[in-house]
Amino acid sequence: MKAVILNKDFKLEDGFSEKPQVRNNEVLIHIKASGFNPIDYQMLENELERKLISSPILGRELSGVVVEKGADITQFNIGDEVFCGSGSMGSNGSYAEYISVPEAIVAFKPKNISFEQAASIPSAGLTSLQIFKRLKLQPEQTILITGAAGAVGSFLIKILLAHGIQNFIITVGSEENRQMFLNLGLREHQIVNYKEENLVENILTANQHQPFDIGIDLVGNYMAEVTAEVLKINGTYVDVTALVTQDAHELLFNKGTLIMNISNYAYSMVKQYDYYKNSLEEIAGLIENGSIAPSQHKIIGDLSLDTVLKAHSMLKNNQTQGHKLIMKNS
Repeated sequence: MKAVILNKDFKLEDGFSEKPQVRNNEVLIHIKASGFNPIDYQMLENELERKLISSPILGRELSGVVVEKGADITQFNIGDEVFCGSGSMGSNGSYAEYISVPEAIVAFKPKNISFEQAASIPSAGLTSLQIFKRLKLQPEQTILITGAAGAVGSFLIKILLAHGIQNFIITVGSEENRQMFLNLGLREHQIVNYKEENLVENILTANQHQPFDIGIDLVGNYMAEVTAEVLKINGTYVDVTALVTQDAHELLFNKGTLIMNISNYAYSMVKQYDYYKNSLEEIAGLIENGSIAPSQHKIIGDLSLDTVLKAHSMLKNNQTQGHKLIMKNS
């Protein structure tokens, strides 16, 4: 099968690989579309993320059609349209024509969306839903969300609004993204431009000059320090990036902050596969009944090295403009 492969020199290249063989508990999926995530390029540069590489074919989320199934498969049939976040649980990554994955992590694609839209959901959707469920939010709690225009942020905000949670402030960096959230129903005062001066003061002003109960940091680095600065004593810092600086960590410790680490990978470590299927089915239900819409997406190209390198560059240089980047497969 055609694939984009990580060679022995740790460089990506166009290539071919054997089509995966299904185990008894697996389905073989002909990939129709796959999504790109920051972890894809971080695996090539970051020692922490590199440890998660389980195949020379990268890519962690996809949609497609079941073309073969193992002897023990009960839920899916040949021709079913599905989607999943494969992570490191598949035979290979999603930069390929085919992937074999455990039936237990696969869900039916929502009927009312395209393969490209479906491929934009798993990573951001699983992360967003985990944040929402673990926080057990109360209506009176005040929330800051940094990097709101990214895939996780925009999906999380849709989940919050679908559940009647509106007491939050977000940061964005462009007029286009500000307009996107106004169109979603947010009010002017809820949206703060992180590029303007006096960011900490502007965020607190948006929250009636009060510190926040919860900071959901989807950016890390400098924004981790900003988030730490605006949190209450004994507040909650939700860490999605593992990019907390030393200064931010010291301030969070001094404030007695509860740090909540968000990891989809954790569930694969203990083979708790129902987390993936159940979460995707819940998200699919919200999409099919119209409670939320899938992420805005941008098709970068067909399965090829050029497409992968272009997507990695756009992610690294923050050029996605709030869109989930997608690669198509014929």
